[in-house]
Amino acid sequence: MLRKCHVTAPTKGTVLEKYVERGEFVTTGKPLFKVADTQDMFLRAYVTSAQLQTIKLGQQVKVFADYGDQQKKEYDGTIAWISSRSEFTPKTILTDDERADLVYAVKIAIRNDGYIKIGMYGEVKL
Repeated sequence: MLRKCHVTAPTKGTVLEKYVERGEFVTTGKPLFKVADTQDMFLRAYVTSAQLQTIKLGQQVKVFADYGDQQKKEYDGTIAWISSRSEFTPKTILTDDERADLVYAVKIAIRNDGYIKIGMYGEVKL
């Protein structure tokens, strides 16, 4: 029974939020923490159908983290996922081609050196 009373994380990462306090009673299935893997990050980008034909899974790309005031840092990235469906351009996304109504979501895997933070803006060079 003592083996079942210890809490272990299913993955490595950093605790972002704590939902319960030590000694608090919890039920099965209730989340205890919000954990994020900040070492292996993903950039979500949107590409037009014209750009889609030039990319493929596993392709190496350059990613630029935007630190503001024209300060950018370059990272190597790998295209890890490409959406199978198009969607309307999200309101929060600015694209070079504003005429594109339909875009495809793409996830790009990046190895974090500690400077990339969750929610930062970035750019991808295909």
